[in-house]
Amino acid sequence: MNEFDMNKLMSMLSKMDKKDIEKGIAQASKILNSKDKDEILKNIQNQGK
Repeated sequence: MNEFDMNKLMSMLSKMDKKDIEKGIAQASKILNSKDKDEILKNIQNQGK
């Protein structure tokens, strides 16, 4: 996985409300604990479109 720019992360978090942050954390946890990371990431990216 590529290193993530902390400034970009903080900027994204500052624009999100609590519900969105909690959803993002849940998705990140699911990705980190999953054997099928690529499929989950692809689904998340498709949701954003």
